[in-house]
Amino acid sequence: MTQTSLTVAYWTVLIAALLPIVCAGVAKWGAVGKSRREGGYDNHNPRAWLAKQSDWRARANAAQANSFEAMPFFIGAVIIAHQLHAPQMRLDVLAFTWVVLRMLYILMYLADMATMRSVVWVLALGVNIGILFL
Repeated sequence: MTQTSLTVAYWTVLIAALLPIVCAGVAKWGAVGKSRREGGYDNHNPRAWLAKQSDWRARANAAQANSFEAMPFFIGAVIIAHQLHAPQMRLDVLAFTWVVLRMLYILMYLADMATMRSVVWVLALGVNIGILFL
């Protein structure tokens, strides 16, 4: 029986799956543990609570949603590239680059750097298309 290890590209899929969870945690940061009367996080109705948020909390929640939206294409591209025996080093580098760009995207979302965020989004999309066509 042979055992194969996960490639860097496959590890980036795990990281991509964790990014929305990190964004959700940021959106709730400092509000968990506070009473609902004081505006604390409402775990009984989390979506309504998040919908009422503004500024960086609202942006963190939006980054969470966008991270979920970007994930299927990325995962699909990585799997397809593996199935088509794409050059592993190139695939690993592009997948890692995509994750770094997505992290920058989240940081720019939080910092309200809208134009740069959009530029990074387009770059990440281009990298994802590159993965697909490796």
